[in-house]
Formats: sequence, C-alpha cells, structure tokens
Amino acid sequence: MQKVTKEEALNYHIGGKIGIEIKKPCTTQRELSLAYTPGVAEPCLEIAKDRLLAYKYTNKGNLVAVISDSSAVLGLGDLGDVAGKPVMEGKAVLFKKFANIDAYDIELSVKSVDDIVNAVKAIAPTFGGINLEDIKAPKCFEIEERLKQELDIPIMHDDQHGTAIITTAGLINALRLDPSKDISTMKIVIIGAGAAAIACAKMYKLLGANNIIMVDSKGVITTRRHDLNRYKEEFAIDSDCCINLKEAIEGADMLLGLSGPDLVTKDMIKSMNKNPIIFVLSNPTPEILPEKILEVRDDAIIATGRSDYPNQVNNVLGFPFIFRGALDVRASHITEHMKMAAAVALADLAKEEVPKEVLEAYELDELSFGKDYIIPKPFDKRVLYYVAPAVAKAAIEDKVARVKEFDINRYKEELKELSKSL
Repeated sequence: MQKVTKEEALNYHIGGKIGIEIKKPCTTQRELSLAYTPGVAEPCLEIAKDRLLAYKYTNKGNLVAVISDSSAVLGLGDLGDVAGKPVMEGKAVLFKKFANIDAYDIELSVKSVDDIVNAVKAIAPTFGGINLEDIKAPKCFEIEERLKQELDIPIMHDDQHGTAIITTAGLINALRLDPSKDISTMKIVIIGAGAAAIACAKMYKLLGANNIIMVDSKGVITTRRHDLNRYKEEFAIDSDCCINLKEAIEGADMLLGLSGPDLVTKDMIKSMNKNPIIFVLSNPTPEILPEKILEVRDDAIIATGRSDYPNQVNNVLGFPFIFRGALDVRASHITEHMKMAAAVALADLAKEEVPKEVLEAYELDELSFGKDYIIPKPFDKRVLYYVAPAVAKAAIEDKVARVKEFDINRYKEELKELSKSL
C-alpha cells in the first residue's frame, strides 16, 4: 500500500465527506404537502401519543450521532473543537459504507463532564444511538456511564469498546490455535491504562482472565500506589513481584500494547512464555515492530493496528455492525453480552473460507485461519451478517430490545442482500 501524501489527504477532504440525501419524492405540490405542512402533522400527532413511533415515522431508527469534544483526536491530543471534525465525518462515512447507517458528526465546544453529558442528553431524542469518539480518559468513562444511565438509546464510546471487541475476537482465536493455553491461568500484560486498555482488560475478565498486569507510564499498577483513579484501581494487583515493564513481561502469555512506539525490546519478547500472543497496537509505530518480534520468536501470534501487517485490529470491524444490530431491534442499551456476542461472531467468521473478492481486495492469493489470520478483514462483507444478527440476538436475550417480534434468520438473509449493495 502506497503512503498517502499530505496533498492527497487535504484534497480528498475538500468540501467534507458526508451530505444529506432525500429518501422520499418531493417534486409535486401534493408531495410537498406530504413532506411538510399539512401532512407532516399526522406523524407528529402519532409520535406525541407514543414516542417509540418515532422509529417508524422518522429516520431515528437508522441515525447515529458521532459526538466528540476533540480532547483526544487520534494520537494528536486536544485540538480544540472543530479541528476534530474530519475524523468524526470519517466515522460517519464508515457507518454508511459498512452498515448503511446514517450518521452525523457533532463537535462540542464544551469540555467538562457535566457540560458534555447535558449537551448529549439535550439532542438525544433525534438519534437512535450515540457514538462517543475521541474523548480523553478518564472523563470518557464517567460520560459514558452517566449517559447509559440517563438515556434509553444505545451509547458506546468506540475508543474503549471497539478495540476491546476486536482484540477479544483475536484472543479467542489465538486460544483456539493453542489449546494448551487456559485463559483462566494465562498471564496477560497490558501496556497502557487509558480508555481502550481498561475496556480490553474488562472484556478479558469476562472471557475468564484472572491474571492481568497493567502497566502505565509510572510502572506496574499495584495496590501500593496512591496515584490511581478509580478505573485503574480496579486492576491494581496486590503484589510487588514486578515493578517495571521488563519484569512484568517475563513469563507472560499475552502482551497487549496500547501505549506508544518502541517501548518493548527483543529481550522482553524473548522472555515471554511459549507461543506468545502479542498485540502491539500503537499507531503508526507499534510498541515493537513485527519483524523485530520474528527475529527472536517463530512461535508468536502477532497483531497490530496497521493495515500493512497481518491481523489488523481495526475498529471498523465493530461499531457499524454493533449499532446495526442494536438499532434494528430498537435496543435501549448496548450490554456486555452484546459486545461479547460481536467478538465471538468475528472470531467465528475468521475460521470460515475466505471469499475470492476479499482476496482480490487485499491482493492475496490465499488466506486461511491460522497465525496470520485470526481477525477478519474490514472489507469482508460477511461481517455485516455475522455480527449484526449476533448483537441483535443478544439484545433480545438481555431484554433490552423493544421490537415485539423478530426473526433472526430472516434478518440475516436481509443483511446478506444489503451487503451486496454496500
């Protein structure tokens, strides 16, 4: 893949990346009367009697807000407010391209937790779901928690849960490749303690992990430290067996990097257990480059956040399809069960035969389940009808769905047809 130049990137974004299309005819006086006054009064009166009818008579059921205060834009930090808009527009493009969900970006000029929560609550009736984006930790945790408590539509901070879902899918398949590993006893080291790291750790615990060591910029997170917020405290270990990254990694079964470039050495990799699982996701430069890992280990299962290496952890495998499934059953929340269902569905898809069109999209002759393919490719259209039905089914089982009748098998077939047009 050729490197994108600055000029190409700027030219691509001229005029923005999203717009609005009209879905119903409006070319005659009669159609104008239906679209607006007097005809528009009829659905207004129906919704006033039952607010859930907004899903039937408006675009609410297929509309997601991508909301950010631009306090943690990519790896660029706090850019103010409107400077984050190209990223949020891009997120809207991905919603439409991969799951046919209409999304609109909203950049906030406020920064405090209370102001952000109040702003989102004020506009929430318009949308079927809220995708929080690029809001720095730890305030992102509190914002999401409060909105989930106070609103009745799906809320997801993708920087947290997207990475957690995709890496969990990868972990499930890494364990399938090495049945000798037991999630309940394996040693997992996480470099970084921000939004994504904490969400990953929580999901791994749900999967059965009991031995997670988290390392931030000041060292291993232990109960002896007095500088921890309540989110880090959940993962503080009561031990002084290791105080730095080198000591933590020794004998580890899995390493998850969500921190910064070049923090891990080849000697650290050599000290890991047999068949190590190494997900180094700092972008564009990982904590250690895959080629350096391969210089000292031939048994490692490696994933990065980059598209030019095998096993890319790309959030686009998650959020469009999670919201698709949630919206289509009119879910009031996104539960842990729904997120895990998405991860399992992704893991299962990677075991299936890869279609010719996917191989062509990535200029590959062959691709099959194994060390270099534990996560599906983003342009695999099957992700839509694997993940969204799994999420919808979990929502129904968790009793957060608000549809009265729903045929999962028929839904999957409908999504297969939709995937052909995307």
